[in-house]
Amino acid sequence: MLIIFAYLIFKSIVVSKQLNIEDNELGLIQKAGMGDERAFTELVRRYEDMIYSFSYKVCRNKEKAEQTLQDTFINVYKNISSFRGDSKFSTWLYSIVTNNCMMKHRKRKLDDLWISYDEPPAEGMEPSEFAAWDPSPAELLMDKELQEKMDAAILKLPQDYRVVFVLRDIEGRSAEETAKILKLSVPAVKSRLRRARVFLRDELNKYLTH
Repeated sequence: MLIIFAYLIFKSIVVSKQLNIEDNELGLIQKAGMGDERAFTELVRRYEDMIYSFSYKVCRNKEKAEQTLQDTFINVYKNISSFRGDSKFSTWLYSIVTNNCMMKHRKRKLDDLWISYDEPPAEGMEPSEFAAWDPSPAELLMDKELQEKMDAAILKLPQDYRVVFVLRDIEGRSAEETAKILKLSVPAVKSRLRRARVFLRDELNKYLTH
């Protein structure tokens, strides 16, 4: 499979020129599902940057992001015929990337320390009692030194919360799409995002107040 992936990436530049520019995405997906190699390599060309970027934001590691990119397209190659169009193709891809990232980090001991964060807030605690995310992630990431602190803080998040944070606050995905990608309820997505923001705010405050 690794050889197949490398071969398809290599051919994508040449093959994409041979495709009719009027081929829409659904048509490419259908052709790829029937074994059309040219259609699949065009999908690789269209989505490899998006998948690598998302993988890197979650893994914070170039080598792991590259491995996740490779694993993702191997999974897509094997399972694209099962895609039925019930969601956007990009949503389906995000689900595969997320699963691959989660598989690589499932056994991290740090996750065990965060079990309580899955529990609902104490009775009587309103969502407004959790601090708002201010300033925005984009503004925080502008400063190089602060970006390094942000990266370190994100790495401390358990994978379940990190993926939600990346999808919502960095990728800009809606709560509804994030819920579909992760197979969670919208309230669960909002809860995990809120917890992630609180944790990251506290971590950055340690830096900002020194």
